[in-house]
Amino acid sequence: MRVVSCLVTEHNPWLVLLAVFVCIAGSWVTFRLFRQAEARGGWPRAGWIFLAAQAAGSSIWCTHFIAVIAYEHDAPVTFDPTFTMISLLVAVAGCAYGFWLSLSFRFPLAAEIGGGVVGIAISAMHYSGMLAYRVDGLIEWNTDYVLASIALSVLFGAIAMRQAAKPLWGETKYVPVGFFVLAVASLHFTGMTAISVTPFSTATDNTASSTLAAFAVVGVGMLVLGAGVISYLIDEQTSQEAFDRLQKLALTDSLTGLPNRASAIEHLDRALEQAHYTAAKVAIIGIDLDRFKEINDLRGHQAGDTALATIGFRLGHLLQDSEFAARIGGDEFMCVKRFVDRHQLDNFLTRLEEAFSQPLRIGNVDFAAGASLGVALYPDDGHDRQVLISNADLAMYRAKSDITRAVCFYEPQMDKAAREHHALASDLSHALELGQLELHYQVQKSAQSGDVLGYEALLRWSHPSRGPISPAVFIPIAEETGLILAIGEWVLRTACRDAGKLGKPHKIAVNLSPVQFVHNDLAGLIRDILVETALSPSRLELEITESTFIADKARALHVLRQIKALGVKISIDDFGVGYSSFDTLRSFPFDKIKLDGSFTREMERNAQAMAIVRSVLALGQSLGIPVLAEGVETAAQLQILRVEGCHEAQGYYLGRPGPKENILPTAADQLQKVIPNRGTGLSVSTA
Repeated sequence: MRVVSCLVTEHNPWLVLLAVFVCIAGSWVTFRLFRQAEARGGWPRAGWIFLAAQAAGSSIWCTHFIAVIAYEHDAPVTFDPTFTMISLLVAVAGCAYGFWLSLSFRFPLAAEIGGGVVGIAISAMHYSGMLAYRVDGLIEWNTDYVLASIALSVLFGAIAMRQAAKPLWGETKYVPVGFFVLAVASLHFTGMTAISVTPFSTATDNTASSTLAAFAVVGVGMLVLGAGVISYLIDEQTSQEAFDRLQKLALTDSLTGLPNRASAIEHLDRALEQAHYTAAKVAIIGIDLDRFKEINDLRGHQAGDTALATIGFRLGHLLQDSEFAARIGGDEFMCVKRFVDRHQLDNFLTRLEEAFSQPLRIGNVDFAAGASLGVALYPDDGHDRQVLISNADLAMYRAKSDITRAVCFYEPQMDKAAREHHALASDLSHALELGQLELHYQVQKSAQSGDVLGYEALLRWSHPSRGPISPAVFIPIAEETGLILAIGEWVLRTACRDAGKLGKPHKIAVNLSPVQFVHNDLAGLIRDILVETALSPSRLELEITESTFIADKARALHVLRQIKALGVKISIDDFGVGYSSFDTLRSFPFDKIKLDGSFTREMERNAQAMAIVRSVLALGQSLGIPVLAEGVETAAQLQILRVEGCHEAQGYYLGRPGPKENILPTAADQLQKVIPNRGTGLSVSTA
């Protein structure tokens, strides 16, 4: 009650309020600067600690002298300038040391001890400031109140710094400010209660001059605090600018200048949220360039980067309101369009098609890139962001596989096809170990004499619930998942083992997938299998398609030469379709050309097919490479091939594929069977 009485009856209330305002403002600035120090290290932390200590010391000092001026009695008062300045330095230095201890974390209770040091600094400032207090009278001190004031200051100072460095009551910036104000105010007013003044003489009324002095002190304090505030604001602005730059870099694709995947996800979430509360729809468009790999392979990665940058420029300049485009990785892009009328979406898709259909100028060459677009609509095709992106991808893959359409909208049947695809991939991964895979063989014969020359190994999959599955279905899945490496090795080993058991030294033909050429040592694997099965290399014939050369022609040719060096025969399969070119035949000395069966089946009724058959046979003859015609299904076809000079033939007419027990002759088979050639006069003998 003595403290309250002193505050109410012996102080000017307006100056007391001014002192409290200065204390609160200074404390707020102090802890904003303290946060900056906390977030830094090394010399930057020391700089921010000094600024925080300067703000704290000046606010304590200003609060003290305004409150002292507010203390009313009849004796004249003056201030000693030396002790006045010493009290300010004591406050700044003590707070700096206390703040440094609070942030050091070098020992337990570092924050509390640092806060205690700050409390002692507040006390030292007050009582050194009281030494500057010159009054024409007798001053008496009450020791109990002095000790109580110091204890309160240390206690509240410790709590304030603990809350600032290691929060006790959650992350709030106001709690440490409040306790710091209590530390200063409790010290000062309890300390002022400890004194009593007996005047020696009566002073004239000096209220005006005291008030003027108080405001002068406030002005000085505000200048110091203002410097701290300006430093804080400059740092905050600089930090915000740096953050904005880093955020832009983090959300932008550096190559194309378009937003990246993270930014696309963020934008899509906002668009879906807005559409949820309106009548608008949202289209998610997945885009994949069609011939980007070809540009990379033929012109190099720098050309690929140029192509992507060009696409990014075009996309960025065609966008209108409610339209968004981003590069989400590699040669994949994603667009988002909010629309109400369907024609708005159609117009956007038309502009996208035009942008991708324009040639890409790289150096002195124009490339027709093209792109496949898959569209999923919210809310028609899903409500969840991930579901919509997945559906757009499914539609994009459908567009990629359909050469007649560049844009494909999602349809529910696509989900069923995708699920079936994944289920087959999962089942295929266990098919080999469960014994569901087996080899069938189809005979290859001389078109002229009908003699058996060899057999082609054909992979078959008997699914336990789906039954036989076509190689055209499961081979692409095996290549896509990488299972073709293990399956291809099994096929090669099994075919060589079966060939070793033949009664005659016929050749065995095995297809190689382009994916198998990624094997680190394909030639070494083949050599090991030949040694293991004791099969002569000359009896093994490997069939490859020209797609093997597309990814890396130099590597493919190197691997083929290694295989050829083993003595293994190599034939080019499905010649006449796909990527067939004379350059491939010129680049590598193949042992055989396999004419695709589509031409054999059509040559009787299609003049163009007949012309291609004759051209390939003439090409083989001029290069000295035998030609095998696939797809022979009738006697007339075989007769035409014989007349045109074809070397070998294969097809249902000569023999359907079947299990080895039904097709491959063994050493135990001694009888020769002569199979009439269905009225052509040509006999085909087989063991």
